[in-house]
Amino acid sequence: MVSADGVWPVEQDLADPSFMGGTGAGDDFWAESRRRGVTWHEPRSDRPGFWVVSRYRDVRDAYVNVDGLSSSRGTVLDVLLRGPDSAGGKMLAVTDPPRHRELRILMARALSPEYVRRMEPTLLRRSRQLVRRWTGSGEFDFVESIADRMPIETICDVLQVPGSDRTMLMEWNKQTLSSTSLDHTLLDALNARNEIILYFIDLVEERRAAPGDDPISALAHGRVQGEQLSTEDVALNCYSLILGGDESSRMSATSAVRALHGHPDQWRSLKSGSVDYDTAVEELIRWATPAMHFARTAEKDVTVGGTRIARGDVVSLWNVSANRDEEAFDDPGSLNLSRRPNKHLGFGWGPHFCLGAALGRASLKYLLQALAESVASIETEEHPQRVYSNFLYGYRSLRTTLVP
Repeated sequence: MVSADGVWPVEQDLADPSFMGGTGAGDDFWAESRRRGVTWHEPRSDRPGFWVVSRYRDVRDAYVNVDGLSSSRGTVLDVLLRGPDSAGGKMLAVTDPPRHRELRILMARALSPEYVRRMEPTLLRRSRQLVRRWTGSGEFDFVESIADRMPIETICDVLQVPGSDRTMLMEWNKQTLSSTSLDHTLLDALNARNEIILYFIDLVEERRAAPGDDPISALAHGRVQGEQLSTEDVALNCYSLILGGDESSRMSATSAVRALHGHPDQWRSLKSGSVDYDTAVEELIRWATPAMHFARTAEKDVTVGGTRIARGDVVSLWNVSANRDEEAFDDPGSLNLSRRPNKHLGFGWGPHFCLGAALGRASLKYLLQALAESVASIETEEHPQRVYSNFLYGYRSLRTTLVP
């Protein structure tokens, strides 16, 4: 696992999508990492080294240390280890205070809990339609037929993206932070990101000319630190919203269905009503942890988990490990849909807590309700293949049967 001097062995590269999306790092790997504490991941080929933080308390403390650990250079290893993120200081996720606070307030108005509540009937109707369509149909690919369709429709409803453009955006999204093939290159990912941003640049210009009651219009006409946001800044934040609203929700939905198949007792509890949907959602997000890590850069010399980290060093915060930490959760290796309390880090923590968390929770909740209403039992393949990513945890496909 980890050598005695606290350095990762060469053959285990946490920045390599083929390792993390292949055999990857399992529970035993992360348990040993937590036992060792904060460790140094040595450079690999053309990638610099970085710190690995895996204990729950250390990860959570790092999330709130916004003075010492900056987001503006990038928050995902895939981007950060190649140099500063070009969206730094423009896109909410890669912005530091004080600009971050003003930009977040502006965007939060368009994704308020009240707005999400108004969307709930649509979320439930769409979930019921898809689940009923495939229940009793025999074996099908849950990813392609349900998980790929629900989140993109939901976030595009929020942004009021034309229906004819949604499939195209979904295909680009699926290439940005993960892939289904090892032939997928860095250039492919960059091209997909650029296509999304260029698409939103055009849409922003349309909303500037004819504003509506959608988040794009709010951003296009909003002001941060006394200045109107540029078209590029608005497009970058739209990219962030659609990526977060689609990718993480797709991963959560698929992992949830697989988890319910593997834990029939929990499925029975959900169907019988003895488990509250909202409580079940929190546990399934903890269990899935679709965003495996986020990263920061030390703005100054800081201490994380008792380890001194030098200014300029990259620090990776592993939610996937923190959410299985025995010191934070009772029996974390067990799926318990009635788990309370459940202060998981599936949406991050602190000032950068996921802006779309309410929408993500609602999407999963109504999928669970639709399944519980129409499905007697869930059958899935035993060993589905994961997407290739060092950031997202999920599956390329999942052969599934929903028994009516």
